[in-house]
Amino acid sequence: MEDQRHDYSRNNNNNRNKEALYPTPEGLELKSFKSFLTWVCLDQSNKWRAGLSASIFFVLAIGVPIVSHFVFSCSGCDAKHMRPYDGIVQLSLSFVAALSFYSLSSFAHTYGLRRFLFLDKLGDASEKVRQGYTQQLRLSLKLLSAFVLPCFLADSVYKIWWFISGGTNTPYFVNLYASDIVSCTLQLISWLYRTSIFILVCILFRLICYLQILRLEDFAQVFEKESDVGSILIEHLTIRRNLRIISHRFRVFVLLALVLVTISQFASLVVTTKSGDVVNIYTAGELALCSITLVTGLFICLRSATKITHKAQAVTCLATKWHVCATINSFNESDGDSPRFHGVSSPRMYPVNGNSASDNEEADGDDVLDNTKMVPIFAHTISYQKRQALVTYFANNRAGITVFGFMLDRTWLHTIFVIQLSLTLWLLNKTVGM
Repeated sequence: MEDQRHDYSRNNNNNRNKEALYPTPEGLELKSFKSFLTWVCLDQSNKWRAGLSASIFFVLAIGVPIVSHFVFSCSGCDAKHMRPYDGIVQLSLSFVAALSFYSLSSFAHTYGLRRFLFLDKLGDASEKVRQGYTQQLRLSLKLLSAFVLPCFLADSVYKIWWFISGGTNTPYFVNLYASDIVSCTLQLISWLYRTSIFILVCILFRLICYLQILRLEDFAQVFEKESDVGSILIEHLTIRRNLRIISHRFRVFVLLALVLVTISQFASLVVTTKSGDVVNIYTAGELALCSITLVTGLFICLRSATKITHKAQAVTCLATKWHVCATINSFNESDGDSPRFHGVSSPRMYPVNGNSASDNEEADGDDVLDNTKMVPIFAHTISYQKRQALVTYFANNRAGITVFGFMLDRTWLHTIFVIQLSLTLWLLNKTVGM
């Protein structure tokens, strides 16, 4: 027994040495991703870096916003330089940043970056899945810049204008110009830090969900070749387990993000629709940028969750279509139960009528999981009873992203929209009398 353990440990060490000598593309992307986390002070791979990350979080996400709100409230300034909605902006960004930082810290301490991103599960994945996930990992940082930088640049223009045009009306310490430069820089860094950390967690959620979409699309290929029920069931159970793991890791973040963003938007709606308040680009510009950032992050999470849920549930439709095509092919000669075929023949496929131009246009959005094409049937098809059992299993074991047991599909997305719309109309009725 000890010899077996020694051999197993030696084989693991050899595999690690090979990975070090011959780094995979996803390993290289992970290295660049960890470098990015180090530069933005979110790397918590050891105690020293974790302490530095926590210190910077408290300074930029809590300290700077508090000082900015109370010192630069500028209640005696003119109408253009007053900041009546600054409290909502600072609280909203700080709360979602705290939620995101807590989520990242718990992920890093519990799983580690490689395990958290499911890179340890790519060993048994196909080359297509590995390449697609590596490409998405590379694209994640570009998406982060695309979502964060526009609002940051707009806020930079506003804050620079606010400090320059404020003149002596803005508070300062010792030297006016040096104080304004330091204050403006710290406020901009705080804004960038809080929005970036929130969008980063949302994009990581999207990235992990995209990996499961790739695996589902690769899994759909089993219905186009000779497969047995056991291998199909094992692969589907693996995907279901991964989706359950993702749901468990992100359920608190998704739920609290939805609650915080909803409260922030309703609070913004209440204060901006009060009678007598002046709402223009000078007073409510930052509030609009804050709302855009928060809603964008929430949209990324909800869209990713509903997309992977839709893809996972489309497997049932694909399996049912495969079962129907195989049954039609089996009953060409008799109406009894279909035995397994033993001849060698090429795959048969029943084409659909595609003469209509409108049908072609509607089929442009088809993919491997959700399409209107017939499934090719091979000679050695699984028996009718096993196919029926597999379809029944798919129909009664729906997979997808859940939040404390509630499936995040399109139905729940419509429910959330209706609830938000109802609350919005109710608030408008209370404030402006609609």
